[in-house]
Amino acid sequence: MSLGDEMIVARVLAGEVDQYSVLVERYRMEFGRYAVSLCGDADLAADAMQEAFIRTFDKLASCRPTKVRSWFFRILTNQCHNVRNRQRVHVPLEAQMPGPERTDDWLMETEIRQAVDAGLEQLTPEQREAFVLKHVQQYSYAEMAQLLGVSEDALKMRVHRARDALRAYLEPFL
Repeated sequence: MSLGDEMIVARVLAGEVDQYSVLVERYRMEFGRYAVSLCGDADLAADAMQEAFIRTFDKLASCRPTKVRSWFFRILTNQCHNVRNRQRVHVPLEAQMPGPERTDDWLMETEIRQAVDAGLEQLTPEQREAFVLKHVQQYSYAEMAQLLGVSEDALKMRVHRARDALRAYLEPFL
């Protein structure tokens, strides 16, 4: 049986700092894909995750143990925004292309993926965050509301506006 966040936080604060690794593993698995989606790059996401874990550990005593999941999520989201703003990674198309076996399907897939990435860049951070949580992470609106501290209605509107903006941006590509 796995321990709940509250018990793990209590143990860490009581001096069993090695128990923090349980939270690290739990959230690394849960929010890893989210960080990659938000950062647009696995290395930047790893940097954001690492910094979020460090900040969470450093400030653990100031967190309400019942809210550690949503608190970590907010710190991670902020870190993802920070690393995106500090460093934009653009890999040249030539570096992404496979060898002689390149197909038109692959090229079309690459172009669509790049167009979607560019479309996500056009969204506000709040819209991008809501869209990724809903359509990439497949969270329910209730789960999203708990993580973000925003009403479900507000999140539905953000996702709706994000979809509309992406649809308009992607229309010439489809």
